[in-house]
Amino acid sequence: MKQGELVNDFRVPPHPKGISLEGSLVTLKPLTASQFANELFLSNSIDIEGVNWAYLPYGPFESLNTYSQWIKSFEDRDDPVFFAIISKKLKKAIGIASFLRINPIDGSIEVGHINYSPLLQRTTEATEAMFLMMKWVFDNGYRRYEWKCNALNSRSRSAAQRLGFSYEGVFRQMTMVKGRNRDTAWFAMIDKEWNKLESCFNEFLSEKNFDHNERPKKSLRALTRPLLYKLDNLDST
Repeated sequence: MKQGELVNDFRVPPHPKGISLEGSLVTLKPLTASQFANELFLSNSIDIEGVNWAYLPYGPFESLNTYSQWIKSFEDRDDPVFFAIISKKLKKAIGIASFLRINPIDGSIEVGHINYSPLLQRTTEATEAMFLMMKWVFDNGYRRYEWKCNALNSRSRSAAQRLGFSYEGVFRQMTMVKGRNRDTAWFAMIDKEWNKLESCFNEFLSEKNFDHNERPKKSLRALTRPLLYKLDNLDST
């Protein structure tokens, strides 16, 4: 009879409530309406057509007040734990992300509710924000870090694999969002993969990797692609 490998020396990792994360380009701070609602609402307003909200179960928000009330609704919760992503260059919050489905007992945690305003999308700051979150996860002893998205959201699926999350399959008819069916694509990285993935991020984010126009000489995708776990490695028997 097959059994899973023994997990030795596992210690229950800490909960992320209340933490802040400091990078070279961005700072992540606990999201509160009083501090960040106005900056984020204005940053999000650049997305005139509301494309950013297409796959999220909420939004777009018609007013600063309704957006502030939404933030206040989870400020005191332990799950999800939201962060404001603050650009050091722009000196304001331009995106959010969260930890959710936080399960320290089993060492599992997810990243989600990612909503980058147009000011943050496709920037090195955006990549560093994700790196800071995953680094905290594995530095503090979590075993598994998850990314889930609508299976139709090709941008999110591509972003997950660029960041080093391996595709694990689709849960069909998992939920309904805004009255529509949602099949959910699952991605994850695990602690055994982290050392090599961290090296990829360090190489990508290094000043040496950027030319005088601030364009990367080597893409993160090229660095992480060889490390992705292949779905056909899973034994279906």
